[in-house]
Amino acid sequence: MMFLMRVAMEFGVNALSLYFLTLAMETVKYGGGISFFIVGGVFMGFLNFFVKPIIKIFSLPFIFLTGGLFLIVINAVLLWLFAQFLIIVQINGAFIAFPDFLSYLLGAVIFGVLNWVFHLLIK
Repeated sequence: MMFLMRVAMEFGVNALSLYFLTLAMETVKYGGGISFFIVGGVFMGFLNFFVKPIIKIFSLPFIFLTGGLFLIVINAVLLWLFAQFLIIVQINGAFIAFPDFLSYLLGAVIFGVLNWVFHLLIK
């Protein structure tokens, strides 16, 4: 029961982080209303739980060489994967569009900081 509650909180934190990310960055366009944030919370939670640790293991040398700054690139790649996922599955018109790679990097920083703050507030 505790595990399911934690998973639901993770999805909620990711959905909130996506919401505030879209508010903070005017250049990021999104659509799909509440379904975008629900799907985004679930998918980003899945990516953060399963895919991100694998990517971190394979990119460990780059993380050490850059003093951890490569984690921003990893988060940007996860945001890009999320955008591609929404293009493929087409759920209720849900989409997110970043204009360029620098926007993905800035979005990754904002998303990571928001996620961290929300986790601190929950604990």
